[in-house]
Amino acid sequence: MLNLDRLRTLHAVARHGSVSGAAEGLHVTTSAVSQQLAKLERETGQQLLAKNGRGVRLTDAGRLLSDHAARILSQVELAQADLEAQRGHAVGELLLGAFPTAVRGLFPAALGRLRTEHPQLHIRLQEMEPDESVPAVVRGDIDLGVVLDWYNKPLPMPDGLVKAPLMDDPVDVAMPAYHPFADRCGVEPEDFVDDEWVSWPKGGFCYDWLMVTLRSKGIEPRIRHTAREHHTQLALIAAGLGVAVVPRLGRGPVPAGVRMVPVSQPTMRRHIYAIWRADADRRPSIRAAVEVLRSVGEKIAD
Repeated sequence: MLNLDRLRTLHAVARHGSVSGAAEGLHVTTSAVSQQLAKLERETGQQLLAKNGRGVRLTDAGRLLSDHAARILSQVELAQADLEAQRGHAVGELLLGAFPTAVRGLFPAALGRLRTEHPQLHIRLQEMEPDESVPAVVRGDIDLGVVLDWYNKPLPMPDGLVKAPLMDDPVDVAMPAYHPFADRCGVEPEDFVDDEWVSWPKGGFCYDWLMVTLRSKGIEPRIRHTAREHHTQLALIAAGLGVAVVPRLGRGPVPAGVRMVPVSQPTMRRHIYAIWRADADRRPSIRAAVEVLRSVGEKIAD
């Protein structure tokens, strides 16, 4: 008999491409992964891994068994979903991943409600960017991801995932209090053609969105400073070092010396979604989490 945990370990090595990556995805040590794979090789009587430089690769037998493992694990997921659905209660463990401002702005209230309304549901939350959480959902490393896209830049979504909108997140332009536009009721991105910008780090989804948006307005932005966290961006703006587009979700207190002016375009906002695998669609725990996240999101949006 093939051991399910060992098949899961082999599949994780195939997904992540390394023993260390599999260990991180499974939340175990590299030694534990190596031990499981050695036992699986003894059980099958076949070599499943071969050295490849400083790493490893799957042998032909390893790839064949990993493909079967993927189908077996998918059937196990469906069986678990059906059993949970038959019980009709949100129970067990649910692994979630979400981008930082959602973790700060959505999840404290949502997790509190889920703990009260579904005491048998045990949730583990990880902070991760959408480009990390989407593949993590696909691989099965997490059960539910909270991701974002922008009104003019959709987030690519692989087949086999289900998504549900949670809320829309308007944005403002943050600027020093002495900026000529600080007392306006609304602004447009093209108003800041002569300003320096504070942005998200280069190469990230939101950085790419800012560049596309400003260039579509005929602006070649002068990005002078980058910071991943919004409160760090606001500290730079308070020091007079530029302007920034700042979403409202999870923003926190605005420091002295910074003014937030709404963007006049009503469509200029982030769309926030929950995503999960289609084969887990019947799980009451997924449905419960999405329902609570949407309810909290709607209250924030109001």
